[in-house]
Amino acid sequence: MRVLIVDDEAGIRKVVGITLADMGFTVFEAASGDEALAVFERERPPVVLTDIRMPGMDGLELLRRIKAISPETEVILVTGHGDLDMAVAGLKLDACDFIAKPVGPDVLEIALRRASDKIALRERLKSHTENLEELVRQQAEQLVGLERECAAKGAVEGLTQLIGGVAGDVESGLGLFNGLPCLVSIQDRGQRIVSVNQLYRERLGDRVGQLGYAVYAGTSASPTESPVGRTIATGQGQKSREALFGPDETLSAVMVHTAPIRGVDGQVDLVLELSVDAGEVQRLQDELRATRQRYQQLFDEAPCFITVQDRHLRIQAANRRFRNEFGNRTGGLCYEAYCGTGRPCFGCPTIRTFEDGQSHQCELIVRGKDGEPVNVVVWTAPIRNEAGEIEGVMEMATDITELSRMQDHLASLGMLIASLSHGIKGLLTALDGGVYKVNAGFRASDQAMVQAGWGKVTELIGRIKGMVLDILFYAKKRELQLREVEAAQLAAQVAETVAPKADQLGVDFVREIAQDLGVFSVDAVVLSAALVNILENAVDACLEDHAKEKHQVFFRVRPDASGVFFEIEDNGIGMQPETLARLFSVFFSTKGSRGTGLGLFIAKKAVDQHGGRIGAVSEPGQGSTFRIWIPR
Repeated sequence: MRVLIVDDEAGIRKVVGITLADMGFTVFEAASGDEALAVFERERPPVVLTDIRMPGMDGLELLRRIKAISPETEVILVTGHGDLDMAVAGLKLDACDFIAKPVGPDVLEIALRRASDKIALRERLKSHTENLEELVRQQAEQLVGLERECAAKGAVEGLTQLIGGVAGDVESGLGLFNGLPCLVSIQDRGQRIVSVNQLYRERLGDRVGQLGYAVYAGTSASPTESPVGRTIATGQGQKSREALFGPDETLSAVMVHTAPIRGVDGQVDLVLELSVDAGEVQRLQDELRATRQRYQQLFDEAPCFITVQDRHLRIQAANRRFRNEFGNRTGGLCYEAYCGTGRPCFGCPTIRTFEDGQSHQCELIVRGKDGEPVNVVVWTAPIRNEAGEIEGVMEMATDITELSRMQDHLASLGMLIASLSHGIKGLLTALDGGVYKVNAGFRASDQAMVQAGWGKVTELIGRIKGMVLDILFYAKKRELQLREVEAAQLAAQVAETVAPKADQLGVDFVREIAQDLGVFSVDAVVLSAALVNILENAVDACLEDHAKEKHQVFFRVRPDASGVFFEIEDNGIGMQPETLARLFSVFFSTKGSRGTGLGLFIAKKAVDQHGGRIGAVSEPGQGSTFRIWIPR
């Protein structure tokens, strides 16, 4: 993952940058708000870590600018003493988190993990919401299609105004209207039929030259009260429901529309009459009603809060779940219903959808009717009319409150399982080494070696028991049990633990441990387990490489002015850049079913708890090198 660090102090940028690089992040730096915006526009990192107080543009203004460009970007604020008010203001502007100076590796990692979790969660919810949006869109298209069919009869009336100049086509019949599902006739001022379409001829016979009103029942069967007669008298189109006689004297109900056709002098010369079976209209209306009911049911039963809003953010419609949680707010403002504020939320996705016609999303904390906070992910979609203009925006908000709580519980559970399994794994490797010595002693008939081997086994069994108890205490958030330890002695014990496995597998294990390492204060059990895990991975990497005849693992330990450096180098299979980038991520493994994806994650946690640093470099086919620094 890419992270942008913004701070006006170069020393802080350098230290934090090294820490993030060791964690596996790709780091960009900026010394001011203006420089940060330029870097952000060019690189678009998903996470920005910025000092809240800087000359010129401060962290809050930078937060506003970044959220205006990309609301999905997670911004972490770094605060000093007395900056609590500014930090709270930043959270109101949708900052992901804030951490206090000096920035420790543990706190920094927690903040970055929270930002990464939010980004991953947003992607999953985006996929879920897009599927729901597609379902709603399909139902809406069906509804629009039926509404257009019902509106067709009204559109025909407008079309007839265009045929005033087609008098010459009357002689050859109404071929233009043969495809319409209605009865079409043209009558002259004497209401005699001049021409009919094919359906009229099939239903009522060839009545060209006969009086058009003769097919009607009741008062409409007269020259003055018929639909065509009223059109000639008023010069206006008519619309009425009539009873129509068929050839067998049966009656059927029809909806009749008429439109005048004027001559060059502006007088009504002809009248266009269209009759639509009322039963067909009723069927379409019933189908439309049923479709609307299905659409409303889908709208109400959707597992999220749905509203339709106009350009002023007024709620035009809301589904049942929204009404249950926030009350009946139809006609009210969205931000008043969700947050109880007097102005739109910062980076409102609905406003952005009205502006660019695209779907947008954001995360919000809103409050329901009971005043309790609700975490939601909001997704918007434009609603367009026939002309393609946006006349509304559908806003869907998914409640992720429980999901956020579950994430916290799962993270704690994962840490417990990881600590337990990998702590015992390191000790069992050492136990294998003790057994190996016993077996070697039997082959050599060396009683002293046998006794030494079984002594090692007895010692390791005691250590396993102690380690299990320590891990159980650690699961209850126990602090590290720091003790003064000779660094060279700890390194030698780690090497003795891994050496038997390397020998058995044919890997040359080279130890270069300086003797002037001095003393440091560590939890020997936790740190040893981390080093053993990395060494075992180095041996495994050699076994996976079939291109070299000889494989070596180097374990180098040397002092520096303020701590101890551990270096583990192998000439094994190496790693691709994408693997290296995710190396310390939880549950990431390249071993398939043989790995849990927890070992290096736990090792890094152990180093971080000691206030140290860990990093790795690797080339495919050339091997890997891990460097760990632990302070004295």
